[in-house]
Amino acid sequence: MKKRASKPEEGAVRGRAAGIEQYNSNVDRRTTQTGPLAFSAFVAVVAFLVVLGIGALVAGGFTVWGLAAAFLVAWVATMAVHIAMEWEKVVVFRLGKFSRVKGPGLYLTIPFIEQTALRADQRIMVTGFGAEETLTSDLVPINVDAVLFWMVWDAKKACLEVENYYNPVSLAAQTALRDAIGRASVSEVAIRRNQLDQELQEVIEERTSVWGITVLSVEIRDIVIPADLQEVMSAEAQAEREKNARMVLAEVEKDISAMLVDAANVYEENELAVRLRTMHLLYESVKGSGGTVVIPSAYSEGFSDATLDRALDSLKSGK
Repeated sequence: MKKRASKPEEGAVRGRAAGIEQYNSNVDRRTTQTGPLAFSAFVAVVAFLVVLGIGALVAGGFTVWGLAAAFLVAWVATMAVHIAMEWEKVVVFRLGKFSRVKGPGLYLTIPFIEQTALRADQRIMVTGFGAEETLTSDLVPINVDAVLFWMVWDAKKACLEVENYYNPVSLAAQTALRDAIGRASVSEVAIRRNQLDQELQEVIEERTSVWGITVLSVEIRDIVIPADLQEVMSAEAQAEREKNARMVLAEVEKDISAMLVDAANVYEENELAVRLRTMHLLYESVKGSGGTVVIPSAYSEGFSDATLDRALDSLKSGK
């Protein structure tokens, strides 16, 4: 039975969902319409004034028919003369069929015969998406927020192959994210963020390329794991680190014991080596303390003349 999230967790989930929706809805795309609308208004005013002036000169003054003709010409001019901004590609239809792709700059259409079907913004788009309460392969519900960077490279396909390509891109990204999370464990999702980003980019690119859209990158912003599971994972990680530390310590102890065995074998075969080692340890202790050291009788024998003579004879016989 699925455990119901607490009210603070539910509020956090709703807050993240509302944030993503507000982010996507607040994307300012009005800049693609400001320039063309201002230009259309300018064309209408110029056409209206020119026709009105010509009518006044011909009729000897302003008449109702001249005013009506000016309005009609201004209306037709706004339907015939257009501009596309630098980042736009305009899809033009003629009698309901695809005709051409124009822009950026000035372009003309035949009034009532040709229509502008789509103004495709070819700048880089940023879309936020997420997967809420998605189960991993080990049945752990997690929340993941991500950002998609994409752009339209073929305005014709974006117009003909899909309706309102903004929403399908977001839904395709969310579906791919849920599928990727469902194939991985919670630890893999938390650790393999870069690999997950690359996998999502390839999957989303495969789905959107037929729409004339390319995916530049996918970046996972946040991964939220249930609080009780975080404590369990932290304890597991600490136990794993302690296990590794104990194994390293055991390996060191093993190496040290092996070296001590080798040294014992050397000392057992050569009494002189033992005495020299004893003298070396005594020297190190005196050097480290900076004072005098009381030498036990067993150590003092190693400094006697007889002992040194025996050591010298042993070295000569060894040669």
